[in-house]
Amino acid sequence: MKFGKSICVLNVGGTRYAFTREVIKDFPLRRVSRLHACATEKEVLELCDDYDRDQNEFFFDRHSQVFMFIMLYLRSGKLRFVPGVCELSFYTEMLYWGLESVHLDSCCQKRLDDRMSEIGIDTISEMDVGVSGDDSQSSGEQVHETALTGRAKWLEKMRKTFEEPNSSILAQLLASVSVIFVLVSMIMLCASTLPDWDTAKRNIVEEQRTVESVCIGWFTAECTIRFLLARSKCEFLRQPLNIIDVIAITPYYVTMALAQAGVPDAGLGVAGVVLRVLRMMRVFWLMKLARHFLGLQTLGLTLTRCYREMVMLMVFVFVAMAIYSALAQLLEHGLDLGTQNPDFASIPASAWWVIISMTTVGYGDVYPVTVGGRVLGGMCVVSGIVLLALPITFIYHSFVQCYQELKLRSARYARNLSVELLQ
Repeated sequence: MKFGKSICVLNVGGTRYAFTREVIKDFPLRRVSRLHACATEKEVLELCDDYDRDQNEFFFDRHSQVFMFIMLYLRSGKLRFVPGVCELSFYTEMLYWGLESVHLDSCCQKRLDDRMSEIGIDTISEMDVGVSGDDSQSSGEQVHETALTGRAKWLEKMRKTFEEPNSSILAQLLASVSVIFVLVSMIMLCASTLPDWDTAKRNIVEEQRTVESVCIGWFTAECTIRFLLARSKCEFLRQPLNIIDVIAITPYYVTMALAQAGVPDAGLGVAGVVLRVLRMMRVFWLMKLARHFLGLQTLGLTLTRCYREMVMLMVFVFVAMAIYSALAQLLEHGLDLGTQNPDFASIPASAWWVIISMTTVGYGDVYPVTVGGRVLGGMCVVSGIVLLALPITFIYHSFVQCYQELKLRSARYARNLSVELLQ
């Protein structure tokens, strides 16, 4: 900057901030730091709305309260929405100053994704808010380096690498390796249940144990590193996917401990049963794929948000099942009309026929033989279709919303990854 005074004043929506030239030069917000390189007023006016040479004051016709929150973010490293300000308006201000949605706290990111999915847009381009390509290319990284420095920056980068598979190339590589180990483990588990496996395993038992040990070692190391890098250890242990990881890994070490204690693989009594159950629990490794596939993430998020509707659906089914079971037992067996159906000898036995009829499965292993029972069966099928369809609309809309939200998040990571590749 070759004109004006040594003190620069930023006037954002009527709120004035005074900085020295040196501070302006190294300012974390790219739009502000570029003012130092301007040689003429024309260049200055490309970055701000007006300029007062006498006072060396730069005017920005932007939201003053949002800029104040952005300044607080530069100091504390936490950026949240301003109360009473539309999420999209706040995001537009962020883009103007050179920030991205990744700088928001996770709770505010979710609010922004929900808002954008509600109005049916995927992203707000920088051109919509007057941000040039050069301005948006390096500002996000610069702000992030200012907010997180030293060890905290390194820990945050490592945490994203292990927790967010789309956050970087290294994260995608680790996710791919993890998926390969999951698939190999599932193939070995399925092959061990084949009839010819007992004959063949005498020759390949060492290879099987080696593959299993390598897979368990990878899963253990991955889970341990993610636990050490977690911001909150208690929150980490409460997350469902992390609980599944522990459930999938623990049986191997329990089996090894029992083997060291002298309990054989086909041990007698309770010990042998426990070993076989623990070994079969490795099937939970498949749930690890939810970290890497959008469809499984959408399903899990939908079930989490629609638990009330799911409970309501279960209540509908159980109430109808209790009523129809009692009536079916009475019509088929309880009236003693000479045509007693042994398949309906009790209400619990009738409940099996009711549930497969309401869900329109109809195995055909149990069926009514009396006229009254058949009429009741028709009513059971029709009412089952109606009852199951009632909450489906709510669940469907929640599924679509969750899918749009996760797709927006995935697109955001893809944009960040493309920027990383270009740099």
